[in-house]
Amino acid sequence: MVATSQTINVLRYAALGTGVFYGLYHQRRLTSKAKNEHAQSEYQRKEALIMQAKAEWAQKSAKQQKPTSSSDAISDPNDSRFDLEAYLTKLAADDQKSHI
Repeated sequence: MVATSQTINVLRYAALGTGVFYGLYHQRRLTSKAKNEHAQSEYQRKEALIMQAKAEWAQKSAKQQKPTSSSDAISDPNDSRFDLEAYLTKLAADDQKSHI
């Protein structure tokens, strides 16, 4: 049985087409997997940065204690550590001292 040149060409082009489509499919799978891994690693990096920032903020805020005595009250309302209750307590204590 002798194969004709048309049959050989059909088989060659069918194999070529199948190979091209398989290559495209495989490349898509690899690209998708790489993108997912990259997104996951980026998410983990951002999560680590957030945890680090939270730890540093907690450490920084632990150093900045609230004023313990009424004389330590911050009277500048533009200061980020301004405490209205402590300031009013200080004013009330000063007012009582002046009336005695």
